[in-house]
Amino acid sequence: MNIIDTEAHRGFFDVVASTDRSQAATMVLSPGQSTGGPENRHRNSDQWLFVQAGSGVATVGGETYQIEAGDLLLIEPGEAHEIHNDGEEPLTTINVYAPPEY
Repeated sequence: MNIIDTEAHRGFFDVVASTDRSQAATMVLSPGQSTGGPENRHRNSDQWLFVQAGSGVATVGGETYQIEAGDLLLIEPGEAHEIHNDGEEPLTTINVYAPPEY
């Protein structure tokens, strides 16, 4: 059993826990900030991205989706993706990779 205080991790991207089977990370994007792009892919890992606060745009596999607090997004292995904060507040996410990516 392990409890992680995600509020204590407010860097751009912090891996906060890992096992042999999965990994958790927090991410905070400032207003206007983006991460990823056409070449950003996880070859062997699912990425579950939970929007904890804020809003933004997720581009996954060439499709664009509006995301906001409470949304859970699955990015499957091999899908190119970019996350962009188009709001006025920080976009904070919790990301789970299975198997671990980082």
